[in-house]
Amino acid sequence: MIALKDILYKVTLNAVSGSTFVDINEIHFDSRNIIQNDVFVAIKGTHVDGHDYIDKAIEKGAIAVICETLPLNLKNNITYIEVDNAAKALAYMASNYFGVPSENLKLVGVTGTNGKTTVASLLYQLFKKAGFKVGLLSTVKVMVDNKEYKATHTTPDSLSINKYLKEMSDEGVEFCFMEVSSHGIHQYRTEGLHFEGGIFTNLTHDHLDYHNTFAEYRDVKKSFFDNLPSTAFALVNVDDKNGLVMLQNTKARKFTYALKTYADYRVQILENELRGLLLKINDSEVWTKLIGNFNAYNMIAIYGTADLLGLNKDESLQLISTLESVSGRFQYLISDEKITAIVDYAHTPDALKNVLETINNIRTKNEELITVFGCGGDRDKTKRPTMGNIASTLSTKVIITSDNPRSEEPDAIISEIEKGVEPQNIKKVISIVDRKQAIKTACQLAKPNDIILIAGKGHETYQEIKGQRSDFDDYKIVQEFLKQLQK
Repeated sequence: MIALKDILYKVTLNAVSGSTFVDINEIHFDSRNIIQNDVFVAIKGTHVDGHDYIDKAIEKGAIAVICETLPLNLKNNITYIEVDNAAKALAYMASNYFGVPSENLKLVGVTGTNGKTTVASLLYQLFKKAGFKVGLLSTVKVMVDNKEYKATHTTPDSLSINKYLKEMSDEGVEFCFMEVSSHGIHQYRTEGLHFEGGIFTNLTHDHLDYHNTFAEYRDVKKSFFDNLPSTAFALVNVDDKNGLVMLQNTKARKFTYALKTYADYRVQILENELRGLLLKINDSEVWTKLIGNFNAYNMIAIYGTADLLGLNKDESLQLISTLESVSGRFQYLISDEKITAIVDYAHTPDALKNVLETINNIRTKNEELITVFGCGGDRDKTKRPTMGNIASTLSTKVIITSDNPRSEEPDAIISEIEKGVEPQNIKKVISIVDRKQAIKTACQLAKPNDIILIAGKGHETYQEIKGQRSDFDDYKIVQEFLKQLQK
């Protein structure tokens, strides 16, 4: 048990009814999880308003309520606290409740449209290989040193973040690498965390279903850097025009990386093959198993971060050469028939363009490039025709299919993607609603030396249709169909 007043440090209180000296059990923002002597934080979400569940939380045993609007009828022996922003209050309360665990390790946040998962995951790999205890908070998974948890969001809720960080602290973890999404920043999930550093990868078209404009999306990312302390570092990609924007108001120490322009950390691509990249990082050459220009950016971001965290430069280069690709990020296999299948999470126009250009830069042009992709339902609709245009322009054949349709009709999503296909590319394109059938068709169309790209879902092992999730793993499915062709 802990006194309510002790977890309210840094929370701005507008009004208090009742005592803050009461002992509380746990903090929850979901009334269904409340038990005796818990605190209920009423958050106004995008679909549900926690204020509607205050009475239910009290019935289940809540002893205190944090809310933005006090109820008209206040119950006896219940402490009510009014705040301006309940989500922000929750973040500080969660940090205080778990003993401000982010101060006990070196936490580095990675933000940007593309590359967050790869950079965070490969930093975890690199520091593990260097002999440290390391944590990871990513889209793919959560790691508390060697212990793995399933990830549910790119950036978990603030209670979960601090709970994981507390476990990391208890386990003696020294470094933690965390994906920081625009949703997570906007919803104050990272508020109250002490960051050792922040990395900016790039900014392209995404999440405009949530953020009304690109400028708003950019400014939310920028606010992460605005809030970094002077003790932290900010490392940004200056080949992206938004890189310097991220640094405009930060108090953190400023560092840059680039492939095309002058920067503190500079990378050149010497060789680009399907089996890897030969890079020149500052003045040293290094071979990496990862592929493509976008991974050159990822490698220099990782190298710069390792340097800023005090790792020996020569050791970093040696370890970079041993890093393995992240699940669903340009993950590939080559069948006995010499058909290459690549599975990638590319679900934005820029990411899809990067992956297709990478493949086109490597291939001889004597083989087909067959792209299978779709767009998620209940998400940014404006990118659908753009992705249809990119896929049909940069591939020799395209199969448009379902991604996670969610509550939308798959045919309607496919129709919107098709609108972006220019007349000269229409003959390249077929549409197959069933994703499994689409992958099977791509395998049947492929001849020896052809390349199949399956984009959009990457590491995801499910497909969501009308609220139902069923098992679906692109990598396993294409692997199975290619095996069947060999029989």
